[in-house]
Amino acid sequence: MDNSNTLLKEAIIEALGTVYDPEIPVSIWELGLVYNIDIDEKNNILITMTLTTPNCPEAETIPDRVAEAVSKCDNVGDVRVEIVWEPTWTQDNMSEAARLELGFF
Repeated sequence: MDNSNTLLKEAIIEALGTVYDPEIPVSIWELGLVYNIDIDEKNNILITMTLTTPNCPEAETIPDRVAEAVSKCDNVGDVRVEIVWEPTWTQDNMSEAARLELGFF
């Protein structure tokens, strides 16, 4: 990954840190819901992510909020968000900060 992609990926991660599931006071990034960030040669972005549960009441809105947040980053082309269910999300995906915030320590 060249330096410009590294900087773009850092900006995307920062943007993902602003997206929260309204039921959980931790960002989707800290929850470990984002599995992959792909950036192609035209700076089109594919975010592969999951949700804490398939029947998440926010399943319809979170992908749109992710795409909106990422599209605000400089030099981003099209943004696509793909929800996957494999691998299954577990609390092990969460950052240490998220575990502390939610009292899992």
